[in-house]
Amino acid sequence: MIEEDWNAEIGDEALLPSLQKVNLLEKPNDPCSVFSRSADSFGTDEFVDTQHQSVSSFGRGRNFAAKGFQDRDGEDAITQNRGFKGFGQGFQEENAVDGASTQNRWFKGFGGGFGQGTKDGQRGMPQSRALTFKEKPSLADYAGFQDRDGEDAITQNRGFKGFGQGFQERNAVDGASTQNRGFKGFHGGFGQGTKGGQRSTLQSRTPGSREGGALTDSAGPKVTYVPPPPPEDEQAIFARYQTGMNFDKYDENIVEVSGLDPPAALMSFADTNMCHTLTVNIAKAGYSKPTPVQKYSIPIILAGRDLMACAQTGSGKTAAFLVPVVAQMMKDGVAASSFKEQQEPECIITAPTRELINQIFLEARKFVYGTCIRPVVIYGGTQTDYSIRQVKQGCNILCATPGRLLDIIERGKIGLHNVKYLVLDEADRMLDMGFGADMKKLVSFPDMPQKDKRQTLMFSATFPEEVQRLAGEFLKADFLFVVVGHVGGACSDVQQNILQVSQYFKRDKLIEILHSIGNERTLVFVDTKKKADFIACFLCQENIPATSIHGDREQREREIALRDFRSGKCPVLVATSVAARGLDIERVQHVINFDLPSTIEEYVHRIGRTGRCGNTGKAVGFFDNNSDGHLAQPLIKVLSDAQQEVPLWLTEVAFEAEGGRLPVNTQKNYRGRGQVTTGEVKTECPAREIESWD
Repeated sequence: MIEEDWNAEIGDEALLPSLQKVNLLEKPNDPCSVFSRSADSFGTDEFVDTQHQSVSSFGRGRNFAAKGFQDRDGEDAITQNRGFKGFGQGFQEENAVDGASTQNRWFKGFGGGFGQGTKDGQRGMPQSRALTFKEKPSLADYAGFQDRDGEDAITQNRGFKGFGQGFQERNAVDGASTQNRGFKGFHGGFGQGTKGGQRSTLQSRTPGSREGGALTDSAGPKVTYVPPPPPEDEQAIFARYQTGMNFDKYDENIVEVSGLDPPAALMSFADTNMCHTLTVNIAKAGYSKPTPVQKYSIPIILAGRDLMACAQTGSGKTAAFLVPVVAQMMKDGVAASSFKEQQEPECIITAPTRELINQIFLEARKFVYGTCIRPVVIYGGTQTDYSIRQVKQGCNILCATPGRLLDIIERGKIGLHNVKYLVLDEADRMLDMGFGADMKKLVSFPDMPQKDKRQTLMFSATFPEEVQRLAGEFLKADFLFVVVGHVGGACSDVQQNILQVSQYFKRDKLIEILHSIGNERTLVFVDTKKKADFIACFLCQENIPATSIHGDREQREREIALRDFRSGKCPVLVATSVAARGLDIERVQHVINFDLPSTIEEYVHRIGRTGRCGNTGKAVGFFDNNSDGHLAQPLIKVLSDAQQEVPLWLTEVAFEAEGGRLPVNTQKNYRGRGQVTTGEVKTECPAREIESWD
């Protein structure tokens, strides 16, 4: 993919010849023209007042090329406004910042060209440059929106504005600037804005900030968002996921236990010596019989052994560690510790994403219902003082994302010397280069019990060999390794279909599939945050209600997006890998990998958002020979292990890749320590820039 610099400005003479040769937004063999210029696409006065330059003189516009664009956020003291504004209405918003230049980058008035401009044509800097395109844009033109967040003193507003209704939702942050990257007026008008369009201060993002999309108090503006409290009525607490017709088939999976003297498997929850209250809560939560991972994990944990467990997605791993931990805590006895300045939890559970850790917390509330055990959840993107208040009210089980956990510990609000259980959910991700350093820092705190004095539990659907070796640093020497089915295998209840689709035709194929499945709940995965917004925007334009979730959306927006998706208000959720792990959303019938991930482990987690708890689901992947050749052989193994049909063309691609005749994609960022092996071809590549999950 050709790298392009949006900040490079070139003259008319240099740009015009290339435009005459290449139509930048034209899809091959597509004569349709849906983005035609008309005065209707803008307000009348605005269309007249705003300065527009025709194609013949757009030499001062941004430098676009035929293969996507990259956004390099390296500006100093610049306020950015990047968004899609006024689809069908074409309204504009003034974004005035005193003492700093304002840089507006948006697509305005789809249906009437896109480019950039400001109200009444006023910028205080160079004049408004509106780029007019009449051909339908192709996703190949935007292939791989790359979002490099290295801003210094930047306030950003990236959003889709004015979908259908065009109203804005205000989210004013007193005394601080707001990083605004959201959808505005998406039929329901969600997103964020600043009062009156005024922004008085600039946002500084430092490399040391742990909070994605929302900075800690010491690293920048104070986050003011306080999430709504969870429901307290019993019916809401015990809301359950309906099991599917294939639930009993879980028992057919082969289970292997590695290690010395493993305890016998559990045949039913009644076989354990649990207290009556916990047994009742298990039944209320809908657990009639244990799944294979629960049958083997529960007795191992009750025996005090360290555990590493690998089981397919949607097979009940959360209950596999919560039930025995709660049972043992109730047996040992816990004391209420409300309003102590420093809380001393007996159990710490950590997970890579905010949504997942909140989900674990809600599950923990079911099992501790009616007991004195108090679970607490803390995560980034929310007000730090709110997290501290929650902890100080009493904390026996602390569910936390790594960044916020370390922050609260360093503030002296959490003591670790009483920790008996350390649980790492999605452990392969927690030990990978994204959070590995945080986990090592956590266990190295002076008051954290050594690994032989605590019980460490690790759960995931994938455990690459390298991660298995890293896990040994956290586990006792006699730990047990439970594998249900194949290590890293996909759920057999998911019908997988790999389609050969080039970048140029992915968008049309996506529309074709979504029209064929109607309003069934669908997750669409893309590779970058910008593309997630763009695809959601495009689907809404095609009258397909959609929303997006990724690491650059503020926490309030992420929660609204998930709520709209769960309720069916937006049956399509476009997501990056932030939504790939652990999320348990009922009735997700389809997963579409618009962009295949860089690793097969990520693919397994993505398609695992459907086909959960014995229900069936379908997963479609768009395979582009030019960028996905490295996945051909691993995909064949995953398909074969799950008894899925392997396309003949995929076998041929894998053969070519192994023989070195298929070029290895060097544009994708691969997870690992910097080296990727594809058959006999090796290429050095930078380690993946971690998306701000926490």
